Amino acid sequence: MYSMLHELLADRKSGAIFTCFGVWHLLYLLLIGGAIAGIVILLRRKGENARERTICGTIALAFGLYMADFFLMPFAYGEIDVEKLPFHVCTAMCVMSFWSRHWAPLNKYTGTFARLGLISNLIYVIYPAGVGWSAIHPLSYRVWQTLLFHGIMTAYGLLVLIYEPSSRPQQRGWRREALICALMVLWALLGNTLYNGTWEDTTRLYNWSFVVRDPFYLLPAEVAPFVMPFVMLLLLFGLDMLMCALCFGAARLPLHKKKQ
Repeated sequence: MYSMLHELLADRKSGAIFTCFGVWHLLYLLLIGGAIAGIVILLRRKGENARERTICGTIALAFGLYMADFFLMPFAYGEIDVEKLPFHVCTAMCVMSFWSRHWAPLNKYTGTFARLGLISNLIYVIYPAGVGWSAIHPLSYRVWQTLLFHGIMTAYGLLVLIYEPSSRPQQRGWRREALICALMVLWALLGNTLYNGTWEDTTRLYNWSFVVRDPFYLLPAEVAPFVMPFVMLLLLFGLDMLMCALCFGAARLPLHKKKQ
């Protein structure tokens, strides 16, 4: 059984190679974008119950795909990849978005989690550097699972913003947004502190949420850990505020069509 699953899920090194903005990447973008657009259009003609079931099903699918990956990684890679623990914004927001719909104390943060998840997952869908660096076949499990997960999370964020008025940002709710962004940065710092070795003696630097190293290598390695947490906090909060502004503007558009 192990040999069969490993053969099915392992990285394929022969044939076409997945590259960022290559033909296969553009094809994935087309499929993801087309699927999201189709769902949004279909839901315009549906009632609130159908929309709620679709949104809940979308985040349940993303969460299920994320959790299943931990069971399938040993077959695909021979180990569980620690980097897929939920210390990146995209994966952390998947977990928090799922629980915000099933645990009452988190209900009021549903919109915030959805927006941060939309921002982080959309960025990865557009520039999937992680799988691009792997230099593997576009149909390898690592490629399609990663893009499918981030695509579903992107769809979830958009559906929440469009079809859940109660989850839209409040005009004076910036403190809540800032708090969640700050907690996300602290959570990423905790993950990096627990799983990374010292800067002088480490075999792998995970750099979850880019809070301990500049991904563009503009900052010196000894300076980045003290600067990047603040950079990421400002970046997350700034993008979140931009998303909130877009939501306020979109609220004036006729995106909703009442069921006849």
